[in-house]
Amino acid sequence: MPFLRLLFLLILLSEIKAATVASQSQTSKSGCPDKCGNVSVPYPFGIGDDCSIDEQFNLTCDASFSPPKLFLPNGNIDVLEISLLYGYLRIHVWMARDCYNKSGQEDYSTTTELAQFTFSDTRNRFTAIGCDTIAFINGTEGQSYASGCISLCDDIANVINGSCAGIGCCQTTIPKGVMKYDIKIESRNNHANILSFNPCSYAFLVEQNQFNFSSSYLQDFNATEFPVILDWAVGNETCEEAKSRTTAAAECHENSYCYNSINGRPGYLCNCTQGYRGNPYLPPGCQDIDECSDPKFNNCLLQCNNTAGSFYCSCPAGYHGDGIRGGQGCEPDPDDVNQRILGIKIAVGTCLGVLSLLVCSCLLYWTIRRRRLILLREKFFQQNGGLLLQQQIASRRGVSEIAMIFTEEDLKKATKNFDESRVIGQGGYGTVYKGILPNNRIVAIKKSKIMDKSQISQFINEVEILSQINHRNVVKLLGCCLETEVPLLVYEFISNGTLSQHIHHESNESSIPWEDRLRIAAETAGALAYLHSAHSIPVLHRDMKSANILLDENYVAKISDFGASRLVPLDQTQMTTLVQGTLGYLDPECFHTGQLTEKSDVYSFGVVLAEILTGEKPLSLERPGEYKSLAMYFVSSMKENRLFQILEDGIVDEKNKEQLMAVSELARRCLKVKGEDRPTMKEVAAELEGLRRFQEHPWVQQNHEETEYLLGKPSSYSVGDVNCQESLSDGFIMALEIAR
Repeated sequence: MPFLRLLFLLILLSEIKAATVASQSQTSKSGCPDKCGNVSVPYPFGIGDDCSIDEQFNLTCDASFSPPKLFLPNGNIDVLEISLLYGYLRIHVWMARDCYNKSGQEDYSTTTELAQFTFSDTRNRFTAIGCDTIAFINGTEGQSYASGCISLCDDIANVINGSCAGIGCCQTTIPKGVMKYDIKIESRNNHANILSFNPCSYAFLVEQNQFNFSSSYLQDFNATEFPVILDWAVGNETCEEAKSRTTAAAECHENSYCYNSINGRPGYLCNCTQGYRGNPYLPPGCQDIDECSDPKFNNCLLQCNNTAGSFYCSCPAGYHGDGIRGGQGCEPDPDDVNQRILGIKIAVGTCLGVLSLLVCSCLLYWTIRRRRLILLREKFFQQNGGLLLQQQIASRRGVSEIAMIFTEEDLKKATKNFDESRVIGQGGYGTVYKGILPNNRIVAIKKSKIMDKSQISQFINEVEILSQINHRNVVKLLGCCLETEVPLLVYEFISNGTLSQHIHHESNESSIPWEDRLRIAAETAGALAYLHSAHSIPVLHRDMKSANILLDENYVAKISDFGASRLVPLDQTQMTTLVQGTLGYLDPECFHTGQLTEKSDVYSFGVVLAEILTGEKPLSLERPGEYKSLAMYFVSSMKENRLFQILEDGIVDEKNKEQLMAVSELARRCLKVKGEDRPTMKEVAAELEGLRRFQEHPWVQQNHEETEYLLGKPSSYSVGDVNCQESLSDGFIMALEIAR
């Protein structure tokens, strides 16, 4: 009988322990399925009636698949993973495509809409593939947005595997809080010239780092679904609002904490506090972790003692003391000292031997690794033209200033090893970091994405020439680092953001008055004119836009980002190149012919002038029909005598109407479709400087007959109800003519 009682007691204790473990590991609501196929379904999600926190979290398990598949409530989006700890879902979405052949076109657009969850803006990227591809992504549910990217190329040899920088493949981000999106693909030439290697364009949303581009995708891309990350949160209240409700069944349970959603939508999430694990959304909440049963949770060398949410270490038999973690503070009893000395000596000797072996191995490993790193840096230095640049520096020493050569270690220290907190800008050509040199000088360090090895010599020549450009309105190139796989460029640091940020302010109220806008335009035009004609070898910017005009603390303009720039030989007036630039600023003549001239920069500057005058963005899907382009919208408005209807309200007053009309006419001339009809940047800079001088000295007047003699017979144009020839005063016209 005593034996049977003991056996019964042991069985009862084992069942209690099993029940406790089951309770601690339970993640779904009692009586509800906790898995669908290979996907775990933790509460607040559920499968079936009364198994989820609300209908938005009620998922469907379709057993007709093998293994079964889990779907969102709308029934057509399958779920691959649910994370309680990080608050995300991994799902499959579809791809849009636009295909052509000799006989016709096939296209397939895609729309994806969610009920409550949002597409993660940090873990997803909008991606487009093709060599004749213009892809748009936009939506109106949750967060209204519109974005896109362009990918153009005419030869598959120009495409680089693994690179999504705009040649064959391009990527961009989406805003926070997106619940629905539409994808649309367009082509500029119906793939007519590239059908042999790229008959289709593709566009899709995909989880970051889960797509690796290959040039073979241009010929045949079979994928139809891509993994995408959704952010989720419970309810539409903050933690404080949920806790204030007396019947809040969804609030976080015992041994857990609440934190508010950061995905752009209302709601909150729960996590177990340190030392506990389980499902914080289900009662009784999170359960204590027995740290002593798992060595990965404790660091006791002697005796471990578990407590609620933590543990402590103590001394075992034969020792006395505090028994803190790691065994420190425990001392042998006096009676056991002699017996333990021999054991300690043996242990110490063994440890020292092992430690010596480890130290020697580590020293050998780090020596070999350091040697390989030095050899790799030397290899990159030679590949990137370091020897050529050193020769040019030596040949010019004492003659003129040239770029410095920085080491990789110098720039790592300046940027805290290229820490994300030092990122101040990102673009199609690379990432820009804020750096602090040992002399406390603040610089901007540009880390490029790709480098064409065949253009090393041209790159070094451009570094030499651009470093010698000394113009107060051009960002100064200070030097470069050639010890990395792609060169790093070091520029002076400009602190006050871009002209685009100031013009397109979120509050729709620009902080820059008209006088400063005119000065910034004149400074930018002067710098471009200098690059085109005043420098020893002309330089074409190729990506002139308001986002590449930096402003210092005094709002002085500085042209930046020469990633797309090209030097033009003095005996050539135009050159053929890959079409590069930004949608909304591209020269239409260069876009169709591939012929690059200085008039391409003039067209882009004309778009910048239109931005300064109207406050409108260069490309907006909110404008109707053909007016999505600011250039067409601006020119059409002038033709229809609606100039003062589109100018930004904050810059118009009775004193500057003549000046606004003159600058608008100059912008219209810059936006001529044919490059030969546009003025040169030197002429544009002279006219803007003349307008500025007239603004600063309005008392300057000239003899009317002398003005007519200098001007000849002026042409007239109308803006609204005002005839510009009749409304411009004699002194104002004289100032314009003198500037020209």
